[in-house]
Amino acid sequence: MAIMTETVTVVANTTSVNLCAGKSAEFIKEPSVVSLSAPGSAVGLYCTYIVGEEVIIDDQPIPLTNRIPVIPDDTMAQAGGFPGDRVNVRLRNSTGGNLTGWIRVDIEPA
Repeated sequence: MAIMTETVTVVANTTSVNLCAGKSAEFIKEPSVVSLSAPGSAVGLYCTYIVGEEVIIDDQPIPLTNRIPVIPDDTMAQAGGFPGDRVNVRLRNSTGGNLTGWIRVDIEPA
């Protein structure tokens, strides 16, 4: 099982880059179940979660818990992934101040 984590400060009114970019499990190596957990520091953070060509979450608000992800409490979605699929997670800040977001992506072979 692979786990990817990231903490990011998203500047006011911007969208982050792919938070899984450059990580060893960014591209899935075998058929897997891919789970995303993503809490934020305040109201106003939105998440987009894409596995391969499938958009799982499209710009939806993430929970305000102001801590690292706790499994299963902060799990937002699961998806099926196939070899070569890219995992793409982006956060968007809709507020006038900087916000912090945490993500955890679990990739478990099916």
